[in-house]
Amino acid sequence: MAAIACPACGGQRTDIFYAQDGVPVHSCLLMKDPEAARAFPTGSIRLAFCATCGFIFNCAFDAGLQSYSTSYEETQSFSPRFRAFARELAGRWVDRHDLHGKHVLEIGCGKAEFLVLLCELGGNRGTGIDPGVRPERVDGPAAERIELIQDFYRERYGYLAGDAVVCRHTLEHILPVADFLGAIRASIANRLGTAVLFELPDVLRVLREVAFWDVYYEHCSYFSAGSLARLFRRTGFEVDELVMEYDGQYLVLDAHAAAEGAAPVRPPLPLEESLGELEAAVEHFSSSAQRRIEGWRHQLDQARGEGGRAVIWGSGSKGVSYLTTLGLREEIDCVVDINPYRQGMYMPGTGHAIVAPEALRGCPPDVIVAMNPTYRNEISAMCRSMGIGADLLAV
Repeated sequence: MAAIACPACGGQRTDIFYAQDGVPVHSCLLMKDPEAARAFPTGSIRLAFCATCGFIFNCAFDAGLQSYSTSYEETQSFSPRFRAFARELAGRWVDRHDLHGKHVLEIGCGKAEFLVLLCELGGNRGTGIDPGVRPERVDGPAAERIELIQDFYRERYGYLAGDAVVCRHTLEHILPVADFLGAIRASIANRLGTAVLFELPDVLRVLREVAFWDVYYEHCSYFSAGSLARLFRRTGFEVDELVMEYDGQYLVLDAHAAAEGAAPVRPPLPLEESLGELEAAVEHFSSSAQRRIEGWRHQLDQARGEGGRAVIWGSGSKGVSYLTTLGLREEIDCVVDINPYRQGMYMPGTGHAIVAPEALRGCPPDVIVAMNPTYRNEISAMCRSMGIGADLLAV
């Protein structure tokens, strides 16, 4: 088989280490009936590791299968824990980069909640670009200072580069990552003071924990701290800070455009792992994934016991991947989610109904599997308030 060129560095030293077929091509496009959900289009995952730069990507990804639109429901902002994190991060970026009375561009703004925060906290004006943005869901005192563009970011929007370019949980949905960052760098031109602020999942945690539920079709690109920093430097940026956030799940990067032709002036940052460490984590995931999958099937069977009812909590991408990778159908009664825009819909791939937490009152489950341990305390508190004493597991 011919080597596959790395989309981050162009290198040819790439090897596939994880494969899965029959994967729903979207996790956050929800269906209105179970039959349509079970018939949802699927694709294949072939995760490849680049030994030259450390980038991990789905080399079987087909962008033509993607259909991002206003029906895409990705927001996590109904969680108090997530809202507190987002507000703290927005405040930190506003203060650190003196974003007061400035212009902020957010690429992949989703429902624009974070852009609203940046504009409210700093008195800024903002521009948000996302094919799934819903202007009618944007409110608050800063709403009138925000322009929303219902589209993908592309070179023709280069004129929009402002005092800060923000991009959260979007880069992992893009396969030609070097081209994407190159377009952003070109838009900044000689405005070297522009803050470039990114947030995305950390793949090193996924590999070390063998968190197979964090591998899904929408995420065609996977970064560690080291591979992310190397990509930014390669595409004309200087990386100022790289930290881990949200209980070790997210990488948060601060950067600025480097002068034309300038070599990086800083050594690797403390969080950057070596290529050897990353390669060892890849090998660990590859050799352990099947055992991990079988272990979760066994654990769920044991937790349910004889005739016990089980639900999962969290209908987002982790939930879709957990259900489809484990091949769960009748073993799970339903999926719980606090997002009212998801309730009454059905999970792509398996057709499980998505219900509000209150729906559990009438028929309490014996087991709840939380799709993100970060929300365990929130879920536990809600269950106690409803008098539900189910065993609570977390992936």
